[in-house]
Amino acid sequence: MTAVDVPRLTLISGPEGVLVERELTSLAARAREAAMDVVRVDAAGYEPGSLLIHASPSLFGGSTCIIVRDLHEASDELQDDLMSVLGAPTDDVYLVVTHGSGQRGKRVLDALKKQHVRVVSCPAIKNDREKSDFVQQEFARARRKITTDGVRALVEAVGRDVSELAAACAQLVADTEGLVTDAVVDTYHGGKVDATGFRVADAAIAGNTPEALRLLRHAIASGLDPVPIVAVLASQLRGLIKVGSAGRGSPEQLASSVGMAPWQVKRARAALTHWTGDGLAAALQAVAAADFAVKGGGRDPVYAVERAILTITRARSSA
Repeated sequence: MTAVDVPRLTLISGPEGVLVERELTSLAARAREAAMDVVRVDAAGYEPGSLLIHASPSLFGGSTCIIVRDLHEASDELQDDLMSVLGAPTDDVYLVVTHGSGQRGKRVLDALKKQHVRVVSCPAIKNDREKSDFVQQEFARARRKITTDGVRALVEAVGRDVSELAAACAQLVADTEGLVTDAVVDTYHGGKVDATGFRVADAAIAGNTPEALRLLRHAIASGLDPVPIVAVLASQLRGLIKVGSAGRGSPEQLASSVGMAPWQVKRARAALTHWTGDGLAAALQAVAAADFAVKGGGRDPVYAVERAILTITRARSSA
């Protein structure tokens, strides 16, 4: 690989750390393959003038790739130095800048854009629809296939943290062969608290009192905390309310507006046939009371969750 294969100017824009780090790793590897020196400059603790030193021509020749991280936190001195480098570009300096969000660093961003910078977007991955899309993209990058239920199971099991989700995708790609299904995901991640919480919530919302209580007691016996289980119950009920209020449209059309994946919209619609507005209100109130109890407001957190489950299943059964 030659130096010309590395972009002269690159802006990595967005707050999603997993995507930012992936792009930085790729660019740094490409630069080193092109026999460049790779220098990292962090906004935190920046010493004025150090960027200019790195950008100065080397006595031994060769090119340098300078990675400036977190422009959105940059001091005025770092911004001034970046403007100086951009104002006097040289053939042997390649610049990579990361910017999370906000207006700080805008003059540098404007200067980069005027010089036709290559922009890599790394938007935040927040809701379940975005996490589901991320999982599908991860498997597509690895030229592997995962079923819709497999995506659902993985997001439910490890979807709280995107970096953990990325690691889980990589593990499944490395350790398995063929189509990845929900059963495969369950083999690796079925014991995690999020997965357990979703199983409890699924059983409760389906009105299956014995199964919901059995899963809850098994989870508690395994050492899991009631707090995230209550959080999943609340999230599932709020999902039903969102879908119920969203009106008509295909799951694909509604997914974006409610912040859910299409498969979640389909499942919520199926569940809603057994619920009334009053039943959902009663269930949500019960979960709110349980949330207060498990976070220190009650004497027996486990009993509080059990009582919430009983209220949910009765509210559904009476619909």
